[in-house]
Amino acid sequence: MSRDTPPPRTGAGEAEVLRGFLGYLRTSLAAKVDGAPEPQVRTAAVPSGTNLLGLLNHLTHVEAATFLGERVHDWQATFHAAPGDDVPTVLARYRDTVRRADDVLDGCEDLAAPLPGRSGPSVRWALTHLIEETGRHAGHADIIREQLDGSTGR
Repeated sequence: MSRDTPPPRTGAGEAEVLRGFLGYLRTSLAAKVDGAPEPQVRTAAVPSGTNLLGLLNHLTHVEAATFLGERVHDWQATFHAAPGDDVPTVLARYRDTVRRADDVLDGCEDLAAPLPGRSGPSVRWALTHLIEETGRHAGHADIIREQLDGSTGR
């Protein structure tokens, strides 16, 4: 199955462009995991152990740490979903974390200011970091999903 969605046409403002691309990547990544078959969704696709469900679990933690200030003590562990987690559970957790992160971002008017309640990084840096991180792992997810069931596209 192949489906492709082109990058967003966002407004002219910097915040609109950054948030538009981040939203696009978030949606693309979630779509890669949605409907992926069990148990392959958690099966290591490469020697490093990377798997589709683990990528989404990791990005849930990245969103929470970056925008919500949550602490992560073992980043490597975030690349693996809990044994009892399934696709709907991890997707719901990711989407809830994204919604809460967007709520924080909705209150940020100055991209140069730090995220609320923090001394750094700037909102601009945080958005750029999440675009880079989500884009990187969305590319991994593209390859893994195609290996699982032939599904391609964004």
